[in-house]
Amino acid sequence: MDFELSKEQKMIQSMVREFAYEVIRPRAIQIDQEAKFPADIFYRMGELGLLGIPFPEKYGGSGGDMVSYAIAVEEVGSVCGSTGLSYAAAVSLGASPFYYYGTEDQKQTYLKPLAKGGELASFGLTEPNAGSDAGGTKTKAVLDGDEYVINGEKCFITNASYAETFIITAVTGESDQGKKLISSLIVPADTKGVSITSEYNKMGVRGSDTAQIVLENVRVPKENVLGEPNKGFEQFLSTLDSGRISIGALGLGIAQAALNKALSYAKERKQFGKTISKFQAIQFKLADMAMEIELARNMVYKAAWLKDNDKPFSKEAAYAKLFASETAFRTANQAIQILGGNGYMREYEVERYLRDAKLLEIGEGTSEIQRLVIARELGC
Repeated sequence: MDFELSKEQKMIQSMVREFAYEVIRPRAIQIDQEAKFPADIFYRMGELGLLGIPFPEKYGGSGGDMVSYAIAVEEVGSVCGSTGLSYAAAVSLGASPFYYYGTEDQKQTYLKPLAKGGELASFGLTEPNAGSDAGGTKTKAVLDGDEYVINGEKCFITNASYAETFIITAVTGESDQGKKLISSLIVPADTKGVSITSEYNKMGVRGSDTAQIVLENVRVPKENVLGEPNKGFEQFLSTLDSGRISIGALGLGIAQAALNKALSYAKERKQFGKTISKFQAIQFKLADMAMEIELARNMVYKAAWLKDNDKPFSKEAAYAKLFASETAFRTANQAIQILGGNGYMREYEVERYLRDAKLLEIGEGTSEIQRLVIARELGC
């Protein structure tokens, strides 16, 4: 086993870390307070090639691997959870389905501008009554001549207010056994009948755009089916598997930021004549935080490596997402405890880490769903 990052991976880590600290970090508090999506930052990320890391150069990407992409998400997430979440969603949910399931024409038309960072796409899966039970999709698409007519509603969709393109999952038929057949449909955001509202007042990741999409008699050509018709269920399960690696990486970034802040504070804060880092109670907290972060990092990188090497990774992706997201929340919570009253104050940032981390235990499959996935992989 080789745990050493390659030369290329180290270069990406260094580049993204520098960009994150110089461009994103100074605005992180403002992004959270104003709850405003930093579109200009994403434009610059696109110029750097960050939005195309895991895609081949012929589709406008950087030709990197999944490990490199996970490293980039971790570095962005370490300075701003909001920007990290929107970045992860833009690549894993917005662009990746085109790469893995799209026709060659769809890749050229839709993936290229996404990988180059000139546009954003959103993945419309979640509905008011179809969250963890994504198979319970109620949005319908009926073939009328050469067009699909789509009616339905999607909620909690990341980047939707700024996306040029949506991938919408919809019921397009019924199997002989009476089960819903789901397809993924490409819907340009400016299509007649599409309305987008963003009125959520969120606890955390406030600068990541989250919106509702309503589709009323929306017509798209039948050629806008992503890949093959009636394969939407398999497509979104696979998409979520990959996305869980990036959410795990985001959890890593938030957890590492919380540890760094707590450790720095503990070395400066004095009580009873010495810094609190000299007290065993604080040392044990810091040791546990560091240990869990390292374990989570190994888990995330392994899942990414498995995917890069075309090996089964569903169980490992669930491991990574579950452990890293819960590690992020525990670490941020302990960081607040170490900072005491200051940890409760916004200017010290650790309370933001806690608020941002909570979403990671919910989005892209709750912690409970991850445990179900793992149990099924074990043959339960």
